[in-house]
Formats: sequence, C-alpha cells, structure tokens
Amino acid sequence: MLRIDYLSVPGLPALSFEVAARECLAVEGPSGSGKTRLLRAIADLDPADGYIFLEGIERRELAAPAWRRRVRYASAEPAWWEATARRHFRATAKLDRLMSALALDPGLLDRPIAELSTGERQRFGLIRALADDPQMLLLDEPTSALDAASTALAEELIKFQLLAGRAVILVSHDAAQIERLAHGRLQLAGDHAAAHRQRSAAA
Repeated sequence: MLRIDYLSVPGLPALSFEVAARECLAVEGPSGSGKTRLLRAIADLDPADGYIFLEGIERRELAAPAWRRRVRYASAEPAWWEATARRHFRATAKLDRLMSALALDPGLLDRPIAELSTGERQRFGLIRALADDPQMLLLDEPTSALDAASTALAEELIKFQLLAGRAVILVSHDAAQIERLAHGRLQLAGDHAAAHRQRSAAA
C-alpha cells in the first residue's frame, strides 16, 4: 500500500490519501492543476514536504534510486539517453513478452530513437517502467499518443499489473479510460481548492 500524509506540492493543498495493492487511482483536474507535479513528488523526482510510505517504508529511509525502483514514474514522452531502445533494456524473456503485449516489432529495438514514432516511444517508455517490476506505477498520460488498438493493448497490460498486485496512480485526459481502469479518483479542483477522494462508478 502507498500512503500519503500531508504531502505539500507547490500549488496544491496538503494531500493525504492511500492507494492499495491492485487498485488504480485516477488523478483528475484541469490543465495546470498539478497532476504531473503530484506524480513527480511521489516518485521523489521533485522536492516536496510531507510523508510518503510504501509498505510501511517512508521514502527518506531509502536512497532516491532505490525508492524510484519501487515507485516508478512514467511520463507521456519519456526521456532517452541512448541512441536506440535496445541500449535501455536487458535482453530477457520478459522484454519479449512486454513487446509482444504492446505489438512492438523486435526490429524497433535497434532503430534510432529519433526515428521512432511518438506512439512507439510511448510504448517503449511503458515497457521501461515495467521491466524491473516496480511495486507502484505512476502513469502520466500513458496512451496519449496511441491509436485505439494500441490503447486497448496498453490498458490490458495495466490491468495485468493490477492483477499481479501492483498499485497504479493514473493521470489521463481520457474520461472513458478512467472509467475502464480506475477504482477511485482524486480530484484537484484548482490551485488552492481541497482535493477529495471519491469512488469510481466503475469500481
């Protein structure tokens, strides 16, 4: 379980909430309301006061890289530091399974990142987020560049992560996707409005 106690993210009220294993929490709010800032703070990528616990361990009890291996942030347009996708992965059967699940041709691993489509990079970014089995997934618009067929594959993969015992916090502009995936919602109603938790109609 992920527990947030009085997390203070710039532009937001102090937030407290929980996300259990096998649960997907959607974060909703208008553009600029702080959705990405919240995810980055939970991943310890940006400084924020307050407390974040994963299975009883507070983020400051672990070195930042160790925390981020457990609590994984995946942005809509992931950053790449090598010329090809292959250089970012170990060759494993799991990589093969993930690529197959997202209908990615193995030949794309050796194509220069700059030549991949935005949707291909986004799917590789999701694979990179899953490759080493984090406990918590923070997904920021994970299908924004995908067509309907690829979105359906990505959603099935996210559902499988939930069934496997992981927890997910999802930011998505797609209301139908939130209905399909989310068990609850955290609404950010403006720079200084209180955030509140409600159950999803699909839960």
